[in-house]
Amino acid sequence: MKRSSLLCFLLCLALAPATFADKIDDLIKAEMQNHHVAGLSMRVLKDGKELKTESYGLANLEWNVPATKDTVFEIGSMTKQFTAACILLLAEDGKLSVDDKISQHLKNTPAAWSNITIRHLLTHTSGIKNYTVMDGFEFSKHLTQEQFIEKMSTVPLSFQPGDAFSYCNTGYNLLGFIVENASGKKYWDFIQERIFTPLQMTSTTSRNPGVILPHRAAGYELIKGKHVNRDYDITDIFSAGAIVSTVEDISKWNAALDGDKFLNATSRQLWWTPMKLNNGKIQNYGFGWFLDPLDNHKNIGHGGATSGFSATIQRFPEDKLAIIILTNADETGLASSIAKKVAKLYFEDTVAAK
Repeated sequence: MKRSSLLCFLLCLALAPATFADKIDDLIKAEMQNHHVAGLSMRVLKDGKELKTESYGLANLEWNVPATKDTVFEIGSMTKQFTAACILLLAEDGKLSVDDKISQHLKNTPAAWSNITIRHLLTHTSGIKNYTVMDGFEFSKHLTQEQFIEKMSTVPLSFQPGDAFSYCNTGYNLLGFIVENASGKKYWDFIQERIFTPLQMTSTTSRNPGVILPHRAAGYELIKGKHVNRDYDITDIFSAGAIVSTVEDISKWNAALDGDKFLNATSRQLWWTPMKLNNGKIQNYGFGWFLDPLDNHKNIGHGGATSGFSATIQRFPEDKLAIIILTNADETGLASSIAKKVAKLYFEDTVAAK
């Protein structure tokens, strides 16, 4: 959209209070009611500028604490785009290549993994099975890198590397270990030093339940239509999904994605290029990003779900639109579904304004 069109759009928002902004509020409130969402924070960005920021419901039901733009939510598998960024940063540093065999960067990998590359892990095409559906990986056990690899080494591959796409948290945990081994630093130290601190993402960190985090939202599950506190013995998801953040911080992340000060153009192209299977079939997944268009609008996004939380960032680069939604609702895909409905309202409003 041209600058003149954007100004016209913003003027329409100011002069017509019952239009787009209210449609979004009505949509969010209806979705929260239908899906029993305790709390939700949202930001809509246009041309990198804040178009709408709003929070709804409660961050903590027991204390009746409202959700705000500063509420810290678990973002689940949105973590994967950050882990992929760490790998790309290390590639830019010359510490690794995305086409390296993972056995070059991990110790004691089984023979069955000998043809698996970092690219396979990034694109969920390794054939390694997803550990988060297995027992023995709870946070209370907190397996070391060596223990994790040893435990997964006994599980046969589901398919040969590159033959198929199968969403795999195991691969992204292994990527976190590769970050540690290639950088010589703990994953959380590396990501803090290279991403969170430079981007001034001051509320973004690990979800470690033993650490006191200001403004942390409580996570809720539904049992027979009633909220309960989420399972205390959560799966240890590490670099596959253990980041917590706010809409403020994810907005800073979104801004960094539009320039080349954080990652260079080559890295960003790799990040957002659909992967190709061995048979030549294209899969709309890059490195930690889904690349499925929405109503013929180019869409780069990823959701995340952990016990008690659902989150998403959905970017529409040709529309210069980004939607961030963080919730403490235990429903996989919910935040992404709501964000895409918000985007469709924007698309409809833009067409109507022409």
